[in-house]
Amino acid sequence: MPVVFRERGFRFYFFSNEGDPREPPHIHVLKDGVDAKLWLYPEVAYADNNGFDVRTRRWIAAIVEARRNEIEGAWHDHFGTGA
Repeated sequence: MPVVFRERGFRFYFFSNEGDPREPPHIHVLKDGVDAKLWLYPEVAYADNNGFDVRTRRWIAAIVEARRNEIEGAWHDHFGTGA
């Protein structure tokens, strides 16, 4: 499970096995047993949310939006795909 970054105790990561065929770039977020999955494109959007409140979800989405290029770069580096 490559961790891309941590912020305020939240872990932003993806799985090494992201489906076959592989799903499009996205990021998982985990804190205190609560998790979510966000797509990066065409815009940052939640695929799943398993317990984060509305305020936290807005904060997470803003962080993912601000660091989308970093997340996408880590995705392509890990999976060996071109951007």
